[in-house]
Amino acid sequence: MTDDTSIAQAIGDALAAYDALTALGEEIEDEWGYVNDLAAAWRERLETVVASRGGEAMSAASAAALDRLIAEIEAIHDPHRAIDWLSTFPQVALIALGEAP
Repeated sequence: MTDDTSIAQAIGDALAAYDALTALGEEIEDEWGYVNDLAAAWRERLETVVASRGGEAMSAASAAALDRLIAEIEAIHDPHRAIDWLSTFPQVALIALGEAP
């Protein structure tokens, strides 16, 4: 992300990475419903931020934090670990954006 990246663009990138994380978690059949319910709830929360602040520019610190956070979840290859991060990732992303989880 760059200094002129909007919050909407940044959350779009974060949600794309989150979708991949969700797909990985769905590999655990017994957890499919939980994974999708959790993902839907956090997606809604992040989309609320887009609706209220989407046009704002990201600060350099926030952009760097989200880039690092996305890189962290892209390094996950274990479905169980992905499930663990399905609630952690959006909370940390929200904090990086100056929002309450």
